Parts: sequence; C-alpha cells; structure tokens
Amino acid sequence: MRTRRTRFTSVSELLSAEQESFRADLQLALSMADRADVVTMKTFQSSSLRVETKPDLTPVTEADQATEQLLREILSQERPLDEILGEEFGETSTASNRRWVLDPIDGTKNYVRGVPVWSTLIALTIDGVPVLGVVSAPALNRRWWAAKNAGAWTRALGAEPKRIGVSGVHELSNASFSYSDAIGWPENGALTSLNSSTWRQRAYGDFWSHMLVAEGAVDVSAEPELGAWDMAALIPIIEEAGGKATAFDGGPALRGGSLVATNGLLHDQVLPLLQI
Repeated sequence: MRTRRTRFTSVSELLSAEQESFRADLQLALSMADRADVVTMKTFQSSSLRVETKPDLTPVTEADQATEQLLREILSQERPLDEILGEEFGETSTASNRRWVLDPIDGTKNYVRGVPVWSTLIALTIDGVPVLGVVSAPALNRRWWAAKNAGAWTRALGAEPKRIGVSGVHELSNASFSYSDAIGWPENGALTSLNSSTWRQRAYGDFWSHMLVAEGAVDVSAEPELGAWDMAALIPIIEEAGGKATAFDGGPALRGGSLVATNGLLHDQVLPLLQI
C-alpha cells in the first residue's frame, strides 16, 4: 500500500503541523514524568534505597536505573523510531533526527541524602537543538515545562498551570546569581568575578537554579561541567520564558558542556566574566 504524503500549501500550515507534533510530544513527556514521579518518590527517603558508585565516583541509585528504564520502555512503544540518550544507559541510535534526552534523577546526591532538590529531566531535540523540556521535581511539589513557540509553564502539582517569564533586571550589579557549588569552575576566577559583580549569590543548585531564572526569581545561573542530559530539558524552558541559555563561550550549551542562563538582558554582561 502506498503511503500518502501530506502536502503543505503555505508556511503557516507547516508551522501548524509542527506545533501539533510538539503538542503530542509534550503530552507524552508530561505523561512520562507522571510515571517517573511514582518510581522516584517510592524510594526517596527510604531506608531500603540501594546506592552504587559509577566509574566517576558519583552515586547512582536503583531509582535512577529503574526510572530511566521505564522512560525508555515508554519511548520504545510510543516513539520507536526516535533516538534516546540517557545518563544511565547511554545512547540508542537510529536514523532519526529526533532524540529524547533523559536524566532520571538530576541531583542524585541530594536524593540519597533526603534533600528534596532533585528532578527528572525529559527533553526532545531535533537536529541537536532542544525543542521541548519537562522538569519534574515531585519532592518539591513542582514541575516546569515548555515546547517551542508554546511558552514556558510551571505548576505546583495538583494546582493550575501558570505561565512564567524571566526578570527585567538590566544591571548585573542588581542581579541575583545562583550556581551549584565551586567544583569544576575554571581557574580563571570566573566564579569569584560573578560573585563579586552581582547583588546576591546563592547555591540553590542543579536544575533549580536555572528554573528560578525562567521564573524571574533569579537573574543569572551557571554550571561549568554538564552532560547533555543535565541541560537539554532546561534550555527550552529558559528560552520560552524569554531568557537566554548558552555555553560559557557563548556557543550552544549542548556542544560546550557548560551552561549559563540569564534573563537575556544580562547575557552580554555575564559572558566576558566567564572568559577572563
């Protein structure tokens, strides 16, 4: 049987079809996050939680592995032609330009100590560009999400969704800056420069720093050493909220292995401080 090919007569029709696809992908990602929350919360603060150590000496839990396996199983059923990249089980390659990027638990060290600042990160990239992201933090009772040209949103779990946007702070000296910790920063004094150039400094850490930028509660966030799974879900949310997210050198974050997020107004003031 010959497959019928859809023909578009205008750019607006093409964009509408693209948006419809993103909506379907977003609904899938949100559903995946719902199911991931059940798995991660089951063992959070549990005395039976098993913890192992990866080759880089960072912890991995049974919850990390079980959550990523669940997400992979869902994608294999719902999007069998798409590629998958996950922190725990690596890459599944296909001929597709669509790749799902998964971090089952971002903030595992917090998770194993009972600190509620951790999340499941689910992203979709097309041709290497993040176009959709979901950040689910059930222990904080929060979730954030965005899809290309659809805005950035958050909700306290069980409440109505609320659209979010970045701050309007124009001067770096009036800005609030958040990071995770001092580990991995270049020895050029970049962290010291950002701390001394901003009004307020806090280490909210991991995904939360960047989501606070998207919400307008923080104006600048930065982390020096990240994998694609740490960043891919964050970038669409920051950008759809009106912010800017790049690597420390100003290039694409996924290629640069670092992430600096700002309200956009401050980005050109921040980047030189990272290069000194």
